[in-house]
Amino acid sequence: MFENLSSRLDQAIKSLSGQGRITELNVARSMGEIRRALLDADVNYQVARTFANRISEQAVGERVLKSVKPGQFIVKIVYEELVRLLGGQAADLKFASRPPTVILVAGLQGSGKTTFCAKLAHHLKKQGRVPMLAAADVYRPAAVDQLKKLAHEVEVPVYSIVSDDGTVVQDAPRVAAEAVVGARKAARDVVIIDTAGRLHVDEAMMSEVAQIKRQVKPSEILFVVDSMTGQDAVKTAKEFNRQLNFDGVVLTKLDGDTRGGAALSIRSVVNKPIKFASTGEKITQLTAFYPDRMARRILGMGDVLTLVEKAQEQVDATQMRQLRRKIRRDEFDLQDLYDQLQKVRAMGSMRDMLGMVPGMSKLSAGIEESEEEEATRHVEALILSMTPHERRYPHTINSSRRRRIARGSGLQVVDVNQLLRDFKKMRKLLKRFSRASGKGHRMDLASMRQAAR
Repeated sequence: MFENLSSRLDQAIKSLSGQGRITELNVARSMGEIRRALLDADVNYQVARTFANRISEQAVGERVLKSVKPGQFIVKIVYEELVRLLGGQAADLKFASRPPTVILVAGLQGSGKTTFCAKLAHHLKKQGRVPMLAAADVYRPAAVDQLKKLAHEVEVPVYSIVSDDGTVVQDAPRVAAEAVVGARKAARDVVIIDTAGRLHVDEAMMSEVAQIKRQVKPSEILFVVDSMTGQDAVKTAKEFNRQLNFDGVVLTKLDGDTRGGAALSIRSVVNKPIKFASTGEKITQLTAFYPDRMARRILGMGDVLTLVEKAQEQVDATQMRQLRRKIRRDEFDLQDLYDQLQKVRAMGSMRDMLGMVPGMSKLSAGIEESEEEEATRHVEALILSMTPHERRYPHTINSSRRRRIARGSGLQVVDVNQLLRDFKKMRKLLKRFSRASGKGHRMDLASMRQAAR
């Protein structure tokens, strides 16, 4: 995420290192590099210019303390300005004082609205909410089926209207209005309305979403935009905001955006906060947008808070105590390994997690997610091809069992042998670490990753 921009900003800031005083000349040179980095990242020209000017105003003439290098001083200023540019404070959803809260989701075709609706439902469920989805995308083929499939995954009901012959009734305002009534009757406290993708120049479609807005009076209107479209996303947001006056922005496909133009421009251009960031296809890959955390990631400082939150979501205190007990008794088995792999995978890719660790962003850029995913799947396939007894007692897996496991997983006997060797080493390491420090729970997730590799 923002890999190219991060690299360019890092180079610009390093150009000031080793100088005893920040002067107009060296600041101007560095700000020129920063401005070009932002423009290359497809940031709005006026936004890039204002950003660089604000940094210059704060930096020029300031004498650096002896304990602080000029580069570090500039990093502080750039960080603070990035936070301001991204919105300053995180913006929460507004909930109605009288349920249900209605959230209207709009945007262009292909921006990821339907997937976001399901992700948002999952996100709200974790907060104790009881959401319902409304299938108001009545024009795109299979849109309703897609929403129902995603909703089934997160165990949330979907309201839709289908005629007697099985076709979808093309009346989006009716679907939205009836969904709100149905949610109230079913004691659902949030209704998320998935609307059809539309162009801001399509008067009929824009009139339809405006009608939905008038009928259901949403507490929140969220504009979903593909962050990889850069300045096109910003221009579209500006037009949608003019016609809908939405409350917040959702950036999708942020994990594939190496430039960052949309994220850095959209807040300043439309003056509306970014509320969520979507970083993958999985239902769990949606996070609230925190300007300070994003600024730290852009500057390679990591995002430890988000990493800790992801870990806490996957870790149950009781299960962790049981796992530590098994490790101390040398009872940690392949089923435990499999279970821990699922927790790690739910947190995201290794590349994404390393990007949240301070100083590790450059290392994360060199990791191929496809290779990591393949290695993890191989381990899972091997374990799933074993019987419960074999997972519990790996030492009982003889030659004939290894051949059967290899056939069942579609891999080779050499892969089974490698897994068993790695697992044996890992179990010894975990036990030794647990005995030495009494903190074996700090090691297990990292060890599972290593075993998968």
